[in-house]
Amino acid sequence: MLRNPWSDGPEYITQCPIKPGGNFTQEINLSTEEGTLWWHAHSDWSRATVHGAIKVFPANGTSYPYDEPDGDQTIVFASWYKSNVMDVLNESLQTGGDPNVSDAYTINGEPGDLYDCSNETMYSLLVETGKTYLLRIINSILNEEMFFAIANHNMTVVGSDGAYVKPFSTDYLFITPGQTMDVLLTANQTASYYYMVLTPFLDTDSSYDNTTSRALIKYSGNYTTPSTIPTPTFPNISDSISAQLFVVRLKSLADAAHPINVPQNITRQIFMTVSVNLFACPNSTGCTVDGDNKLAASLNNNSFLSPSTALLQEYYDNNYNLSHLVGELPNKPPTPFNYTTVANMSAYTEEGRLVITLNYGDEVEIVFQGTNIGATQNHPMHLHGYSFYLVGTGAGDFDNGTDPGRFNLVDPPEVNTIAVPRKGWSAIRFKADNPGVWFMHCHFERHTTWGMSTTVIVKNGATNATSMRPPPSYMPPCS
Repeated sequence: MLRNPWSDGPEYITQCPIKPGGNFTQEINLSTEEGTLWWHAHSDWSRATVHGAIKVFPANGTSYPYDEPDGDQTIVFASWYKSNVMDVLNESLQTGGDPNVSDAYTINGEPGDLYDCSNETMYSLLVETGKTYLLRIINSILNEEMFFAIANHNMTVVGSDGAYVKPFSTDYLFITPGQTMDVLLTANQTASYYYMVLTPFLDTDSSYDNTTSRALIKYSGNYTTPSTIPTPTFPNISDSISAQLFVVRLKSLADAAHPINVPQNITRQIFMTVSVNLFACPNSTGCTVDGDNKLAASLNNNSFLSPSTALLQEYYDNNYNLSHLVGELPNKPPTPFNYTTVANMSAYTEEGRLVITLNYGDEVEIVFQGTNIGATQNHPMHLHGYSFYLVGTGAGDFDNGTDPGRFNLVDPPEVNTIAVPRKGWSAIRFKADNPGVWFMHCHFERHTTWGMSTTVIVKNGATNATSMRPPPSYMPPCS
């Protein structure tokens, strides 16, 4: 979306929602991405079913940085509800509590054979012995991070979020909502059936869908269908060590053909707490959480108040100024504390429409700090309009005196979504060179709904080539 936030899509951030029966033409401007990206609806929880893959192949005259695979298959993980997903959302907003969890996970639209369905179906991938397949894996699940594995087969991870990584072999994937993983699978086992299995990771007491989805690897050829199909082994559902060990193995190629440019001279530092919180409710609302409260979420103790008009259009129409609608999110939480160790901190937060404003060309560092407030868990943070470098991650409170010395500034992964660890931190860097109004949020839909988000405004540069493009004539109307 280079210089083109008009096609980014989050409702009331870059545009008003597309009305029933309406249409909107997305113009996608790629820069250096190669690999797998994805698109999805960004209105309430509609991305549960409105999503798809974007496959970016090497440019003509270039090749993959690995042997060209024999096959290419997209695999999408998704949430499935028996109820209308919008009804699930609206019911939770009425009570102020956790939404009902999904009823199943699907792999390419199929729940698999472990669910109590009258006609359960299972996705299967046909492979030939000796051939290698590029699996483009997308996690579009609404509210859970996931483990994925294939029985008796290792996978070689070669990319994430539209960028190549140094290849590494693994027997499981850890993937958050919003992330993509490109992996190579070689059919090097005895011709038979093998289960692919998808199961959640969660190391907190929050509600979640504790079910498992299965799909099949089927080898071609003549053989007897096995009476018992091998199943992979997994990390434990709450194995945060395995989750983090996977994350730290992701590293950019950082070679001559695929260079990276990690910001070294930081001009803007932001320390951002991510928390699940509470709002007090009037008795008449029927809120049911810890008395008359409802669940909320925040960044630096601010729960983002969703606008009722498109901020991007307002910004453009008011000579690139939004001061009449928004305030500025502070660079650090209003009250420092021992973020991951102190119990019984007040869970209440404040609500406001606070944004982050950056100058064009700023070299930005954001440290996301998990807290011990409310329901502590991982938070998959996502920034629109940018890929960024994950330069560090760790447990406990971030130490500004020692932790930056351990940052990876040589070959950090270039991604657009990261898992901020429960009671831990993650540090990212990027250069603010894509002007516009960009949404930043947790990719757990319930947390975004509760306010764990903000908007990043990157000012125009000094030239037309470093400024936002003008809007198209067909933006969806707001009334």
